[in-house]
Amino acid sequence: MSESRAFCPRCGDPVPDRTESDADGSVGDPLSPSADVDLCDACYFEDFEFVDAPDQIDVRVCARCGAVHRGRRWVDVGAEDYTDIAIEEVSEELAVHVDVEDVAWQVEPEQIDQNTIRMHCYFTGVARGTPVEEQVTVPVRIARQTCTRCGRISGDYYASIVQIRAEDRTPTTEEIERAKTISNRIVADMEATGDRNAFITDTTETPDGLDLKVSTNKIGKKISNKMVEEFGGTVNDAETLVTEDEDGNGVYRVTFAVRLPPYTPGEVIELEDDADDDGPVLVRSARGNLKGTRVTTGDHYEASYEEGNSPDARRLGDVDDAVETTVVTVEDEHAVQVLDPETFQAKTVSRPDYFDPDADTVPVLRSRAGLHILPDDTDERDE
Repeated sequence: MSESRAFCPRCGDPVPDRTESDADGSVGDPLSPSADVDLCDACYFEDFEFVDAPDQIDVRVCARCGAVHRGRRWVDVGAEDYTDIAIEEVSEELAVHVDVEDVAWQVEPEQIDQNTIRMHCYFTGVARGTPVEEQVTVPVRIARQTCTRCGRISGDYYASIVQIRAEDRTPTTEEIERAKTISNRIVADMEATGDRNAFITDTTETPDGLDLKVSTNKIGKKISNKMVEEFGGTVNDAETLVTEDEDGNGVYRVTFAVRLPPYTPGEVIELEDDADDDGPVLVRSARGNLKGTRVTTGDHYEASYEEGNSPDARRLGDVDDAVETTVVTVEDEHAVQVLDPETFQAKTVSRPDYFDPDADTVPVLRSRAGLHILPDDTDERDE
């Protein structure tokens, strides 16, 4: 009885019987991928290419920020040096044969010169039950350029200006520093989402406040709105036509004018239209309507809707002006005697609700409105 066997269609040699799993994963002729044939191992490996690698890889890298140009845009890759970039680019370009299993590889970079890194790549794997290995060398050439973002920064490009001012005063040092921190954080958050157009071109402190030049109108609006959310106040914007694009459409630069409230948390003010004469107010918040605490009674105060965050008032001082003094005696539920820090004489003053009758000392503020006890939590300037 004759035996039916399979033969290699190229050389005619018998092809060993394969297991069912091998048959399911059988491979066609590498020279004719569409041909459904089963070559012997000798013919199969004769045209077998384990690794497909380019002859050379050219990489455009921004010399300032390290971004890599891919496709039609610049991409931040977070690489520490050009060797890391070369390894990543080679990894993207190399391909292994689909029939190879248990693939393992390693790469050894060789710095040839300042702009060339030769990547020696070593591959191992298993094909048709046979161990296979291959070594390829791919030169990576680094072209140092300037990305669009860095080019704009070096060219002092900006699309929006944020001007931070305050009503009837100059912004405090704390407000200026806080504004810088907020602005930098907003830009950093946008960069983290992949927005490479987000940057601050210039930060300038002026006698009147702070000016920020930023790369987009979107950033300018975000910073302005965050300032009002943080400090209170208002923001207005005005457009200025600066040029036209290639399609003839107008390109506008927007100036955002942020106006901070006239009073800041921690200030003590005397309201001009205080009909009930309830005493000065320690400002707690200037967001929305001005809110605070009456230093004579400890009662909560909130300005009317019409007054907003700028009721008519005069400044008496700040919590930083308060002086610690001795409590002489508690007279009753409405009055207490303290030692006047200037005359060193006992003086009767109003007893606010926040006064601790067991306290030996209290912070007091002397002003033209008199002597007043301030809360011990004066560092908590914003509620």
